[in-house]
Amino acid sequence: MNAVILGASGLVGGNCLSFFKKMGWNCLGTHFSFETSETQYYNTLDISDDRNIDLAEFNPDVIVHCGALTWVDYCEEHEEESRTKTVESTVNAITLAKKFGAKLVYLSTDYVFDGKKGFYTESDSVNPLGVYARHKLEAEQEIEKANIEHLICRITNVYGDEIRGKNFIARLSENMQKGEAMELNLPADQYATPVNARDVARAIYELVSNEKSGLYHFASTDYLNRVQLAERVQSYFGHEQVLIKSVTTEQLNQLAERPLIGGMSAVKFNAEFPDFRWTNVDDYLTDLKNRTH
Repeated sequence: MNAVILGASGLVGGNCLSFFKKMGWNCLGTHFSFETSETQYYNTLDISDDRNIDLAEFNPDVIVHCGALTWVDYCEEHEEESRTKTVESTVNAITLAKKFGAKLVYLSTDYVFDGKKGFYTESDSVNPLGVYARHKLEAEQEIEKANIEHLICRITNVYGDEIRGKNFIARLSENMQKGEAMELNLPADQYATPVNARDVARAIYELVSNEKSGLYHFASTDYLNRVQLAERVQSYFGHEQVLIKSVTTEQLNQLAERPLIGGMSAVKFNAEFPDFRWTNVDDYLTDLKNRTH
């Protein structure tokens, strides 16, 4: 299997690259704004960029598109940039998939829902609340109408090993290990289903290997709000100078409206892959503590 991972220097893309290679796939990982030793430059915003690595030589069977502008508050004030980096990059990925006859795998989000229900299934009605959310849904719709083999995989609150350690759990655990005083104001009314990026890669591998197509939700067994998630990290890496304060989303006065009761149900995926086991936050934190102590 020849797999191109667009955005392989990020959290999900990096885990896809390493896991697919481990499973014997021939992989090419690309980066745009952040370079790593294992990625090649490819501008998903301009596929005619003469600096782009030649994908024709690689001839991919599957293209995993992990790149997007995910800073939701920034997107509210930079709508054109958000559309370019999320929607137009996906349109370009569709063009590449058509050119090579490759299956396109797209990573989406529970932000396509309004957060009034939680544990969303693939059949639930979408209702995005902000710019980022609307653009992620628009990208999904571009793929669905393109008449190509595809997978749309919705995820949320992704954590795990990452070069830059940008995800919430990685950043928080690293900061707590420094032993410095911390005060965190976190929303107790924002719920989600955190999922390990390694599990996302494992699930994509299973779907592609078994020639599945369509829409799938990925989720583990955890259902936590931001306060509970931080307290979970604190139980492994915290100290007496860590203060976690519970606030409401309204008090935070964030630019982008959040789906408060979010998160996904992976019932569809679990039914098709009954032997697949999702890891959870405690599994990851236990492993991380063993590795860092």
